[in-house]
Amino acid sequence: MADDISSFWGPVTSTKEWCELNYVRSSYIAEFFNTISNVPCIILALIGLVNALRQQFEKRFSVLHMSNIVLAIGSMIYHATLGQMQQQGDETPMVWEMLLYIYIIYSPDWHYKTTMPTFLFLYGVVFAILHSQIRFGIGFMLHYALLCLLCIPRTYKYYIHTEDRSAKQLAKLYVATLLVGAACWLCDRLFCKHISSWYFNPQGHALWHVLMGFNVYFANTFLMYCRAQQREWNPKIKHFLGFFPYVKIHKLKAQ
Repeated sequence: MADDISSFWGPVTSTKEWCELNYVRSSYIAEFFNTISNVPCIILALIGLVNALRQQFEKRFSVLHMSNIVLAIGSMIYHATLGQMQQQGDETPMVWEMLLYIYIIYSPDWHYKTTMPTFLFLYGVVFAILHSQIRFGIGFMLHYALLCLLCIPRTYKYYIHTEDRSAKQLAKLYVATLLVGAACWLCDRLFCKHISSWYFNPQGHALWHVLMGFNVYFANTFLMYCRAQQREWNPKIKHFLGFFPYVKIHKLKAQ
């Protein structure tokens, strides 16, 4: 929803706008709630990053948590400015992050160690170049959804081979936050005209950001548990501050 309010960033040039009035609270922030709702994702990713570094998990998990932070910052910049270039800076890291998930999920079963990361890296580079020149629109969302779907078969295999109830609970929380978040996203997109007439806007897209922050945190923690199981590190699910789950491992000295 574009409004005739003076803004620091100039006119809206992004191809997508969400069901939140622009520049209501500040001339520096186009969509206030859609911007600040990325903060929980950054905090949760920092918790995961600290745990991955402290327990010396493989570097791929540190990179994964850092990619979550980069994506959240990119989303904040995009929603604060609603610029076309900033939109690309939000969408391109989304694809890169999914390529990283594909690598982490499938690499333990991949026999040719260098082909997968090389292919995924080149795929990410080519996409970034194309996306900088072409506005994909609905094509981007379909492409992103396809990358997400590619992760499902192997993740489900991890789930059915996991016996620990706490680890299984993480997978269930991942699915729950994804479904509720997707419902919020769809309502914000499809019913904006009706929502705009309400006295109170539930800020569906902002809720999507918050839920996706928890979603990726649960996903990352579950994948860390599964990887620790593969490496025979005797993983256990513990809770930070009594609420935030994390993986505690015990490596043998030889490792």
